[in-house]
Amino acid sequence: MTSPAPQDLVVTQATLDDWPVISGWAADEGWNPGLSDGLAFFAQDPDGFFLGRIDGEPVSAVSVVNYGPDYAFLGCYLVRPDLRGQGHGLATWKAALAHAGERTVGLDGVVAQQDNYRQSGFELAYRTARFTGIAPEAEVPAGVRAGGPADLAAIAAYDSACSPADRPRFLTEWLGTPGHRVFVRHDGERLTGYGVIRPGRDSLRVGPLFADTPDDAQALFAALSAEAAGREIAIDVPEPNKAANALAERAGLTPSFETARMYTGPVRAYAEERVFGVTTLELG
Repeated sequence: MTSPAPQDLVVTQATLDDWPVISGWAADEGWNPGLSDGLAFFAQDPDGFFLGRIDGEPVSAVSVVNYGPDYAFLGCYLVRPDLRGQGHGLATWKAALAHAGERTVGLDGVVAQQDNYRQSGFELAYRTARFTGIAPEAEVPAGVRAGGPADLAAIAAYDSACSPADRPRFLTEWLGTPGHRVFVRHDGERLTGYGVIRPGRDSLRVGPLFADTPDDAQALFAALSAEAAGREIAIDVPEPNKAANALAERAGLTPSFETARMYTGPVRAYAEERVFGVTTLELG
């Protein structure tokens, strides 16, 4: 039987209606996507999602989500298992990457694909480990409270300092999606960190966890753990942040797989030391 060739592939923009296909493939890979991630993903850039189809049937996917004029993020790079190794992924990748224009593009790449990404011009910035385990029993500490709509402006300003690009459209949806629980920490005058926990396919997902200090991060993590006590949680921790790795280990979480943050060019400076948990590997 002859397999379909890449020239039979038609790549078009995906819509939110296509998200169950993409997230289902991601779940099959063990990536544990959040149950409502698509709402925030498409809010940031509704034109940044792509599907490759053969005879109308989806066979490949990739997202290239634009954040302003200088930065984009690539994720959701997937090919249906029975059609891998035939060029469909690369063809979809090339068609989608044009959406970024001249922007620097970032991604969080699985180990098996990192050499391919290097050949496409991506360079290693740092490695990330996903820690998983049962959330410890905890209480919400003093100085930490549930976040709400009134905190959006302060959270957006804080998030901007911790990210390579501003992302207000994404945050508005991410913080307000039903099932997403947001906690903020104050020192009495200003925000010193925030964290989000949300339901996923296989476990509850923590992300982001941004904080000024390890103590701020620990307090926020305790609040997030209180939401999930006794259930499995997962958090993606940048390897260079040793305090973040220590926090996950103290909680009894263990590494389950590794990715690498890679970029095609320079990104604006941001407070990497405040990143105790990556927001999402699909959108950075």
